Amino acid sequence: MQQESIYNLIPKEYVPPPKEPMYRSAYPSNLVPTGSTFNNYTTSRPKINNINGEFELVKGPHSHKGQSNSLGRPKGSYKPDTTMFRLKNTGTMGSNQLPEIQSYKYPPSVKPQVPKKDEKPIHGLKSNKNFIITNAVENILSAPKQIVEDVAWTSKKDYGKVPDYLTKIKSSISSEYEIIRNMHISEAEEMDKQKYLMSLEEVQQLKEGLKKKWESVNKEYQSITHIRMIDTVGLKRKKEQCEKELAQLEKDIEKLNKNYVFVDTQK
Repeated sequence: MQQESIYNLIPKEYVPPPKEPMYRSAYPSNLVPTGSTFNNYTTSRPKINNINGEFELVKGPHSHKGQSNSLGRPKGSYKPDTTMFRLKNTGTMGSNQLPEIQSYKYPPSVKPQVPKKDEKPIHGLKSNKNFIITNAVENILSAPKQIVEDVAWTSKKDYGKVPDYLTKIKSSISSEYEIIRNMHISEAEEMDKQKYLMSLEEVQQLKEGLKKKWESVNKEYQSITHIRMIDTVGLKRKKEQCEKELAQLEKDIEKLNKNYVFVDTQK
C-alpha cells in the first residue's frame, strides 16, 4: 500500500518513453498484388496479373509459398491410380441378366362394377310376402320377456351392520396408534432417567462460580472501555468477545434462579 510521504510533493522530471523504430514491410512497395487488375492499361494484356503470387522473400530452398498455393498443381504432378477408377467395359451391368418384362395386373376391385351403357336395370320387382301376418306369427311364437323383480335390500341379514373389512381396518389402525403411543411414553421415560436433579448446595456453588467469572470478565471489559482508547482491531475484537461472555453468563445465572434445576447427563 502506498503511504504518504513529503517526497511526493516534489515534482518529478518527465522522462519521455523511447521511440520505437519505424515499421518497414518485408514486401517491396511496387509489388503487384495477387490476382490484381490495377495495372491493365491496355487490352493487349490479360485481365488479371500476378495470378500465382510470384515473389520470393528469402532466396534459398525455403520459400513463403507452399507447393500448391496456385491455381492447381504443376504440370506432370497428376498421376492418377487406375485401380481407383472404373475403366471401359469393366462394369458388372452386362454380366447380370435383367428380369423379363411383364404386363402389370391390377388387383381385383371390391366395389361392384359400373354397369355398361347397353345394360338396362331391372324395374318393378315385387314381393308376395305378407309382413303383417309374418310379424304376428313371430310375436306369438317368441318367448315372453322375463320381469326382473327389485331386490329388497332392507330385508337382508347384514343390513345396517358395519362391514367386516371396516372393522379389520379400524382394529389395525388402533393397534398402530397404541404402538406409537407406547414408543413416545418409553422415550419420555428414558429422557427423564437421563436428567439429574441438582441439590441446593450444588446450585449455590455453581452460582458463585459464575458470578466470579462474570466479575473477572467485567473487570477486563471495564479496563478496555474506560481506560484505553479503542483504536485498533485487536481491542475491538476483545471488547466484542467480553460482551458475548457477559451476556452468556447472565443467561446461565438466570437459569439457576429456578426452583428445580435438571442436568442432562448424556451431553
